[in-house]
Amino acid sequence: MKLIVTGATGVAGLNIYRAAVSDPSITSITLIMRREMPSWAVLPPNASDKTTTIIQKDFNTYTPELASQLAKHDAVIWALGTASQGVNEADYTRITYEYPMALAKALKEGGVTERRMEGNPFRFVYISGESADPTEKSWQMWARVKGRAEKHLAEFCNANPGMNAHVIRPGYFFSNKNFPQDAPNQRSSTLIFLDKMLGPAFSALTPGLYTPQDEFQKEQKAERVGEGGVDVLYI
Repeated sequence: MKLIVTGATGVAGLNIYRAAVSDPSITSITLIMRREMPSWAVLPPNASDKTTTIIQKDFNTYTPELASQLAKHDAVIWALGTASQGVNEADYTRITYEYPMALAKALKEGGVTERRMEGNPFRFVYISGESADPTEKSWQMWARVKGRAEKHLAEFCNANPGMNAHVIRPGYFFSNKNFPQDAPNQRSSTLIFLDKMLGPAFSALTPGLYTPQDEFQKEQKAERVGEGGVDVLYI
């Protein structure tokens, strides 16, 4: 499998990337990033052998050449995102909704639908969040925007045979304790303090809202349901 990963320095994305590097069924990984992988990120020893990094400054625009290159992959895991605290709705919408939609359209324009055989579609996996609302009626801004992205990605893929949309709705992310250098580079001191305070409470009282990174890829802990033409995976 040839995989695309975005957001590979984030709390979810970095651990997804590590798991992908260690997975023998994934033969190559393309990272779409604003800058090179930072030196603090500890990676499996074979990471460089399987990885190509594309530096992309504008996630809303893809050249025809790049779109064609990306369309030769089998799947993308969209883990690029930002916390909604302190971010206005326009900026949050650009990152959370416009960017993944732009990539989906670029893949189509690059010819992904023509390349996929029947029964072997290109998979667009979107990392959303618990309580995301595709009806866009939630009082929470982030839930409306992520829900809109879920809905429109599903509609786009359903309208283009050869593409399938999948949504993962994890609970609150906590940094991977196996890599202690992650947290100070991914989270503010305030969030690190809250993680330490909330982690035990979340795991004990609301385990469905707790997503430790070392268990992120354990799909057996999730439930898959159909929702609006898109597979939704609750973790």
